[in-house]
Amino acid sequence: MIGWKKFIVVAALWLPLFAVAGPDLVLPGLDGRHRAVKEFIGQGKWTVVAIWSTDCPICRRDMPEMAFFHDAHRHKDAIVLGVSIDGGARQPEIAEFVEDHGLDFVNLIGTPMQVATLGGPFRGTPTYYVYSPKGNLVTRQVGSMTQEAAEEIILHGNMAGY
Repeated sequence: MIGWKKFIVVAALWLPLFAVAGPDLVLPGLDGRHRAVKEFIGQGKWTVVAIWSTDCPICRRDMPEMAFFHDAHRHKDAIVLGVSIDGGARQPEIAEFVEDHGLDFVNLIGTPMQVATLGGPFRGTPTYYVYSPKGNLVTRQVGSMTQEAAEEIILHGNMAGY
């Protein structure tokens, strides 16, 4: 009997939504510099776009996992791009969250409506969009994602030829 985790990974890999080279979304970073999301997607590495908010308890637990994942993979095969949906008015709280959780990957600031352009209706935080090295949206996951789960998606994606 196939476990539910493997089923989700396999099903997700057969459901590419073909958002090639990432969406045309430009968001400000914590430094005020505006960055195009597609700068980070389709650049030869897997990209996990982690959508989070400062008041999300699951995000407080998950984001350090994403930092570990980013640190383990950024020089090899994958990166993480964070997007806070708290909006620019909460920039001080966002900066504090990033510092408190040791998030050393790029974090941009957006709104729920903006992040919906990343791969379908936005349902809540955390949400993860995983893009292949070619820029195809491979899966979207609402809810918790561990470092191990992200690594499994990439492993299966590489085996499937993404």
